[in-house]
Amino acid sequence: MAGDAAGTPQAGPETCSHECTGCASAGTCPDAAAGTRPKAEISVRHVILVLSGKGGVGKSTVSVNLAYALSGHGYQVGLLDLDLHGPTIPKMLGVESRRLQILGNRIEPVHVTGSLSVISMAFLIPDTSTPIIWRGPMKMAAIRQFLEDVNWGSLDFLVVDLPPGTGDEALTVAQLAPNLSGAVIVTTPQDVATLDSKKAIAFVKKLGLPVLGVIENMSGMVCPHCGQEIELFGKGGGKKIAEEFSVPFLGAIPLDTEMRRAGDEGRPFIIKRGNSSTWESVDRVMEELIRVVGT
Repeated sequence: MAGDAAGTPQAGPETCSHECTGCASAGTCPDAAAGTRPKAEISVRHVILVLSGKGGVGKSTVSVNLAYALSGHGYQVGLLDLDLHGPTIPKMLGVESRRLQILGNRIEPVHVTGSLSVISMAFLIPDTSTPIIWRGPMKMAAIRQFLEDVNWGSLDFLVVDLPPGTGDEALTVAQLAPNLSGAVIVTTPQDVATLDSKKAIAFVKKLGLPVLGVIENMSGMVCPHCGQEIELFGKGGGKKIAEEFSVPFLGAIPLDTEMRRAGDEGRPFIIKRGNSSTWESVDRVMEELIRVVGT
């Protein structure tokens, strides 16, 4: 890998002809935004970025359930956890005890099912309390390695779970990943979340990528005691910003303790299948996203 958790570099990052790597102006430079760095060599038909303007909105939950939904349709799917400082995907998939192996000169991803593989920094750190103390150039090198040096095989979809915001990780993978189908924006309904989600939409559009749609997570909650709906974080904020930016609204998912439990227990909610209204909402959102992406 590009370095250890404490930040000791083992290999320098790739550079493009414009030497964007490590540049403090890379986020606003038109050459960097235009994607002048060479694309990573990976066999994939569609790359889907999952972004949020802020943390805690359920972006990783959406990524995990989307990857499972796609694999359930018979596609070969990779799930790339690029939340380098706070990787949670392995926990949510129930594979956090696994470790990456090197076969020849290639990194073998963790195979969750026969059609779903995952890569995460969580597989490389000694324990869950170990921090990743890296600057931008080391992140960029790691992202290229996660794309190019992993034995992904031939993928139909690569779902990329990004950290909150519009920093190094999002810009780097947007430059490096081939066949970008676009980005999904995850938000919760309240104004403090949608305010940051607008920035994420503007970021994606500035890079010239399609916004596949907005998902409103934690949209209302059915009280388990009285059965009445409670607008804990409000409702309708995600649909409102989708209309404001003229991008698709993929649907709303309510806040549900069963979904939280599924993530903690490493059992993606989408595989529960049942007559739960929350499951129906999740399934409907994922099916709409698959329809939007197309094949």
